[in-house]
Amino acid sequence: MSEITVVHLMRHGEVHNPEGVLYGRLPGYHLSELGRQMADRVAEHLADRDITHVVASPLERAQETAAPIGKAHGLEVAVDAGLIEAENIFEGKTFGVGDGSLRNPGYWKYLTNPFRPSWGEPYIEQAVRMMTALAAARDAARGHEAVAVSHQLPIWTARSFAEKRRLWHDPRKRQCSLASLTSFTYEGDELVSIGYREPARDLLPAHLVGKGKKGDKPVGKSFGA
Repeated sequence: MSEITVVHLMRHGEVHNPEGVLYGRLPGYHLSELGRQMADRVAEHLADRDITHVVASPLERAQETAAPIGKAHGLEVAVDAGLIEAENIFEGKTFGVGDGSLRNPGYWKYLTNPFRPSWGEPYIEQAVRMMTALAAARDAARGHEAVAVSHQLPIWTARSFAEKRRLWHDPRKRQCSLASLTSFTYEGDELVSIGYREPARDLLPAHLVGKGKKGDKPVGKSFGA
């Protein structure tokens, strides 16, 4: 029997962003008070799991989300730049037709190819770096479990790539709510299933509630026969 390893790919909690900008990779964006509650909730949810490795994107909101999980298991939070947010030309700007960047014709040239996408880091590049980061977390936690804290778009891109779905998509249909867990289960080096949970679902604002089933029942996909 091959050893079983689980890597929980976690999205960070809510961010304090009163200006409503696309903060992307910009420094200085931290968890809100609600975001810290979400991080604590997931740490409680994972307290009895066999977590032996915790790693996060270098951005503050990811590090702050990972901190209570690391503390609960007596682990230092490692940093992996492969888990960072996707690059986006609209960083630091609001994004909208009536009151945002879309009013400026100078930005229209970045909206020509949604399949790449033309406004930011190509989907395939996100997928490659994320799958590399997942493999590194798997190797660091062989036979146990790891938590890797990242960001919505890279997480969804990694899941889509692993499930052999197209990478371009409608952002409104991503199944990746704040503080959610997208869990990759491996037998040895082989990915055998992907599950999804929302341990902090009851803390989400109503308009942000994801598509996972109510409560903490997993949804996902198994591979193989």
